[in-house]
Amino acid sequence: MNNFLMSFKRFLALLSTRNKEFFRDRSSLSWNILMPVLIVAGFSFAFSDDIGKQFKVGVVNKLSATPQSKQFLGLKHIDFYSVAADEEEIKYAVNKVQRHQVDMLLDATKQQYWINTESPKGYLVEKILLGLGRPDSKHLDLKYHGFKKQTVSGKQIRYIDWVIPGILSMNMMFSALFGVGFVIVRYRKNGMLKRLKATPITALEYLSAQVASRIMLIMLVTAFVFYGTHFFVDFVMNGSHINLFLVFALGALSMISLGLIIAARITSEETAGGLLNLFSWPMMFFSGVWFSLEGAAPAMQNIAEIFPLTHVTAAARAIMIDGAELVDISYHLIVLLVQSVVFMFLGAWFFKWD
Repeated sequence: MNNFLMSFKRFLALLSTRNKEFFRDRSSLSWNILMPVLIVAGFSFAFSDDIGKQFKVGVVNKLSATPQSKQFLGLKHIDFYSVAADEEEIKYAVNKVQRHQVDMLLDATKQQYWINTESPKGYLVEKILLGLGRPDSKHLDLKYHGFKKQTVSGKQIRYIDWVIPGILSMNMMFSALFGVGFVIVRYRKNGMLKRLKATPITALEYLSAQVASRIMLIMLVTAFVFYGTHFFVDFVMNGSHINLFLVFALGALSMISLGLIIAARITSEETAGGLLNLFSWPMMFFSGVWFSLEGAAPAMQNIAEIFPLTHVTAAARAIMIDGAELVDISYHLIVLLVQSVVFMFLGAWFFKWD
């Protein structure tokens, strides 16, 4: 019991020291807060008028499309992407039509389509679809067959609403990887870890304190950025705030643990920076932070599944936009939990003091 209490006291001392060190580093603290705020402000301004969007249509049964559907699918300047002929996938795609994220959903075999009656772009895509094959069109060789119409309605989801979860997750990723990786490497380089090794402190106590401190700081900064930007931008938040921050906490744990692996044995800050960038930049571009992976090459989607940022972003986006509960995002939570355990084990296994 006494050993446990002594270990806990050492853990608290390390935790307190690391927190004080972070808050006294004004430049690092300011950067962690200002960077995501500036990104949100920039995107809010740039996409305030929905500049640069194109028509996007989800297609069910694309390979077995009727001749009339093939005419439509052959048009240029419309982004067609495949939707699996599964009830849940179709329901999910219809929800995207409701939120104005997709302009139309078309079943190319049944010639049935779903359109949002409140979407101007959906209105135009419908006119294009219904104009194909008519006598007054260029396709005089095909007899016109009507398409069955299904209407939905719903509030438009702006690009800023869609990208906010990714920005919060991305900021958390940089704070997790660089906040832990650079600190441990710097301590090792200046001999601090060697001095700590001479004390009763164990590697488990030291790493646990680093992880706990970084999670506390990440969640504090994330909460500040979330509520601060929400006040000015008023982005969509349809789910539970508690569920959202549980996702962020688990995601932070996973990415901090990944940072421990990188910093486990490295003694050069330059090498650590290179490796951290090697992990962080691909995650940022291939995890669905800035653009949807729907319609992307299957190989790219499979690679994205490896990254913790993919699952944090997808889970956060489902909660904020769709109002999903924890059971609805259980797949992402399980992946993040497994990754956290594996990364933490490997980080502790490879860790050395000097």
